[in-house]
Amino acid sequence: MFYEYKGRPMESSLRLTDQISLITENDQIPKNDYIHIYWNRSSKKQLITVDNVPIELESNQLTTSTFLQNVWVDNSSQLLVFSFNREFYCIQDHDEEVSCNGIIFFGTQDTPILTLDETEQGKLETLLNVFIDEFQTKDNIQGEMLQMLLKRLIIKCTRLAKEQLITRELKNDQIDIVRKFNVLVDKNYKELKQVSEYADLLFKSPKTLSNLFKLYNQKTPLKIIHERIVLEGKRMLTMTNMTVKEIAFDLGFEDVSSFTKMFKKVTGSSPIDYRKSIIQE
Repeated sequence: MFYEYKGRPMESSLRLTDQISLITENDQIPKNDYIHIYWNRSSKKQLITVDNVPIELESNQLTTSTFLQNVWVDNSSQLLVFSFNREFYCIQDHDEEVSCNGIIFFGTQDTPILTLDETEQGKLETLLNVFIDEFQTKDNIQGEMLQMLLKRLIIKCTRLAKEQLITRELKNDQIDIVRKFNVLVDKNYKELKQVSEYADLLFKSPKTLSNLFKLYNQKTPLKIIHERIVLEGKRMLTMTNMTVKEIAFDLGFEDVSSFTKMFKKVTGSSPIDYRKSIIQE
């Protein structure tokens, strides 16, 4: 089974598969902007390694991973995987608990493991069938429907996490700083555009942040800030009739040239050219 939805203007993507080999490279899930939800629907234990920590998923257990983690899964694994990128779900206005920074992704010290009882298993199987039906329905509102279904899945998992897990602060200070930085950027990218501003909020120096991100093979802090700003710019260019000047102002730029320069550096094209390419499609 392999289904994929791609929203061309925003390059948004949602994938559903039980063929692990189709989303791995040498048994490793590529470290990109995708967030994953893994569900062991088989009757046998399945092994997944997250940040070098082996995790055994019993039958009808779920876990998650984010774009900050290194994940290895044997290509013969019998896991069902939901994968989505930030463009598909994370730029929507969701309640904090079910956002990309929510409980099942960044809210627990350890990798969350959720257990489905017979009732919850039946509910999730029903939801899976609706997902499959929607993947096969090609129309103009397919993306919206899939987003609604994904939010429903995340809400279900979040409720289970609140029942089964004790949410607490991370003890790994270093990775906690990396995660908190990403959360802060999501919340403040319109107002704060310098690494030093986020470093102040985290009570760290800009150099410390840069070294931490290098240690965890992450993009630089400045690149993360710029990509988040441009991601919102792309959404506005695609989904609104706002002028480039209006978009630049809304995103906190004092002049349109600064926004245009950043946009072109990240995407390779100017905001105007990007909008033209979307219209031509």
